[in-house]
Amino acid sequence: MGDGLWTDVINYVRLRYEVLEDRDGWLRFQLETENGRTQQVTVHLLPGEDGTSWAEISSAVGWADKIDLRRLLELAGSVTVGGAAVVDGVALIKHTVPLGALDLQEEFARPLAAIVAQADALEHQLSGADEF
Repeated sequence: MGDGLWTDVINYVRLRYEVLEDRDGWLRFQLETENGRTQQVTVHLLPGEDGTSWAEISSAVGWADKIDLRRLLELAGSVTVGGAAVVDGVALIKHTVPLGALDLQEEFARPLAAIVAQADALEHQLSGADEF
């Protein structure tokens, strides 16, 4: 159901950002943030059980074993978009949007910007690094 919209997401990203990796149903790209920092983002295509596809936006905060995960959860608890998770040893902020009737600007670009800003700020606050 969301295959055409997934193509729209891919094209939206390719036109605006430096794509680092592009696999079937998976994109990793990089955005510039404030003060010369950069932030990597991953978008996955996730099939839904009801036939609706979803796009999961995630951005790394740091290596889970090198940051204060309790502090990450406290800080992430106050954000309006996204939540904290640990995947493959990496702490990240992620948010999922349905592709059924996606308005790219409102329902993809805005959460993307929010996730990137939050992940970059948390990475800076929790590790002081710009590794991701």
